[in-house]
Amino acid sequence: MDEMKYEKIGEANSRAEAEVIESFLEAEGIDVELVEESISRSAYAFPLTRVQIFVPKELLDQALELLKPFDDIELGEDKQEK
Repeated sequence: MDEMKYEKIGEANSRAEAEVIESFLEAEGIDVELVEESISRSAYAFPLTRVQIFVPKELLDQALELLKPFDDIELGEDKQEK
């Protein structure tokens, strides 16, 4: 089995917030993958669905440094101390 090339950097409170972070990181040359968990099979939109943010493992430290000014992103507990 291939080793995962991306690592979860944290979570955003909404899709819109995640897309702002994605645009910011991509402007700095860091590829981003967003993963949004489906709450249910409802016809209604959930504006505050948590969105996981993944970046390539080799760019993790650079992405963490760039995201320090963002107060809203919840970085994983093990990544907050870096």
